[in-house]
Amino acid sequence: MTSLRKTALIAGVLYLVTFVSIPTLFLYGPVKEANFVVGPGPDTPVMIGGILEMIVALAGIGTAVALYPVVKRQNEALALGFVGVRVLEAATIFGCVVSLLSVVTLRQAGAGADGLVTGQALVAFHDWIFLLGQSFLPAVNALLLGTLLYRSRLVPRGLPLLGFVGAALLVIAFTATLFSGGQVSALAGLFAIPIAVWEFSLGVYLVVKGFKPSPISAEMEAADTRAASRVPTISGQII
Repeated sequence: MTSLRKTALIAGVLYLVTFVSIPTLFLYGPVKEANFVVGPGPDTPVMIGGILEMIVALAGIGTAVALYPVVKRQNEALALGFVGVRVLEAATIFGCVVSLLSVVTLRQAGAGADGLVTGQALVAFHDWIFLLGQSFLPAVNALLLGTLLYRSRLVPRGLPLLGFVGAALLVIAFTATLFSGGQVSALAGLFAIPIAVWEFSLGVYLVVKGFKPSPISAEMEAADTRAASRVPTISGQII
C-alpha cells in the first residue's frame, strides 16, 4: 500500500467516523426540554451524546490534516482555509457539548426552579452555536474542499459537484433558519441531506477506491519512488 493510498484510506475512515453522532438527535432530546433541570431521568444519554460529538470534532480535524498534504499541491491557500474552517467547526462542536453538559451539572447540583432560566439559556446557546457550526461551516468546507478536488481530479467530479449543490442548499436552509429566530423546519432538515450524502460518499470512495490517477497523485507517487530508491540497503535488506 502506497503512502497516497494510506492517506486516502485514513481520510475516508475519518469522514465515516464523523457520522457516529447521528444518535445525538435522540440522546439530546430530554436535555432540551424546558423543565429538564427540575425533572427526573438519567443524565447518561447526554454524556454519551457529548462523547460522540467530541469524537466527531476530532475526526473532522483529522480529515483536514490527512488531506492537506495532498490538496495543498493544487492550491495551498484553499487547503489552509479548509483546515482552518474544519478546526473552527470542531470548536463549535465542543462549545455545543459544554453548553449541554452545563445543563446536566445544574440538575445534578440541585439548582431546582432557580436554575430553569439558566438551563434554558444554555440550551438556546447550544442551538445557535449548532446553527452556525453545523449548518453554515459545513457549507464552507464543501466549497473549499470541493473546489480543490474538482480542479485536481483526485476523485470523480460528480462528488464535488454534489458538495457544491449541498453547500448551496445548506446556506439557504441556514439563512431561512437564522431569520426565523432559530426555529428549525422540516425543509431545513431536508436541505441538509445532500451535504451529508456528499461527505458520506466521499468517505466511502476514499476507503474503497482511493485517489484517482491525476497529475498530483502521479507526482506524489513518483516522489515516494524516488525516496524509496535512496534508502540505504545491506544485502538487499532495508535498514
